[in-house]
Amino acid sequence: MDPELIRRLSIPADTKVVLCVLDGLGGLPGPRGRTELEAADCLHLDRLAEEGMIGQTLPVGYGITPGSGPGHLGLFGYDPLEVEVGRGVLEATGIDFPLGPNDLTARGNLCTVDADGNITDRRAGRLATEITGEIAQQLSGIELPGYEALVQEVREHRFVLVLRPLDGSAALSEALTETDPQREGAPALLAEALAPDAGPAVEVVNRFASEARARIGERETANQVLLRGWSRLPDLPQLPELWKLRAAAVATYPMYRGLARLVGMDVLDAGDSLATQVATVRERWDDYDFFFVHYKPTDAAGEDGDFARKQQAIAAFDDCMPELLALDPNVVVVTGDHSTPATMAAHSWHPVPALIWGDHVRPDDTHRFGERECAHGGLGTIPAKELLPIAFAHAGRLTKFGA
Repeated sequence: MDPELIRRLSIPADTKVVLCVLDGLGGLPGPRGRTELEAADCLHLDRLAEEGMIGQTLPVGYGITPGSGPGHLGLFGYDPLEVEVGRGVLEATGIDFPLGPNDLTARGNLCTVDADGNITDRRAGRLATEITGEIAQQLSGIELPGYEALVQEVREHRFVLVLRPLDGSAALSEALTETDPQREGAPALLAEALAPDAGPAVEVVNRFASEARARIGERETANQVLLRGWSRLPDLPQLPELWKLRAAAVATYPMYRGLARLVGMDVLDAGDSLATQVATVRERWDDYDFFFVHYKPTDAAGEDGDFARKQQAIAAFDDCMPELLALDPNVVVVTGDHSTPATMAAHSWHPVPALIWGDHVRPDDTHRFGERECAHGGLGTIPAKELLPIAFAHAGRLTKFGA
């Protein structure tokens, strides 16, 4: 996205756009030869596909498996190869943690390791948030030379680590590797430097991880920490200012609330379920021009390798579509930030199904919202960063370029 070009071309309009992001939407064929989306009962999404236009997005690029941060930044119109935001900042801003410009942040997982130090559960059984909060208090007391370690629970097994310089200490480099091996049956990794100036950061991070293990290592579960997404606060062009609109995020998970807040959206209190999210959109409909609605259960089921649960999660979202459509939006976009096939139990590089419906949409010759039909849809296979400009153009929010 060229910010100056968007500023020149974007125009205010009395139109409403809803971006529905089913996290990890894309899949692969399961036991019966259909993907989770193809197997789901999606009467309403199939109707939107028939009346609208479908295709596929590439979150980052061909063959590149995206994290959730880059996946969403692309959907917000930013080039994820040029704008990188680490997971730590996203988690911290998602829980309104007050970050300073010199704070180094990481997203942490509580995990379970065996007597040999090998990980048996990367998510510690998706620990209750209350228990994570108790452990976070233990870890916040860890003393580090020159730095304060601040630990705050996020949700379930997730927490945020903030390493804050004390007087006279320099900001730590974010150029270091994660300690999460991203698989079970292996030990947590030591952080390593990715740049010459990252030596002090490596020393501090590895000392924190060692002290954390000493403090919680006697626990039967949640007895080790995994750290990734090292980052400091970025300076991003703000989406509402670029597009001349009022933008709101309706998300239940902190990380996605943080992403929205970083690009300038108002983050609304959306409760903790899809029903409360839809109710929030309905209640605040007159206050905003653009709504970002994030839905997590599709990705959680995919990462757990649960094909049936992901299929059911997609169908549950389909059930909410009549309520959103009853608000009479001008444009609706339905897609995902990346693919999370249950057969892989992980994010993947596969293109993501995308649907656009509403004003001025040129219908294609497809009839169902699924991977096979999306591969032949009129939208084509496009970079994810182009999807929002296309949606805003359909909503009458882009003027002509040139004479």
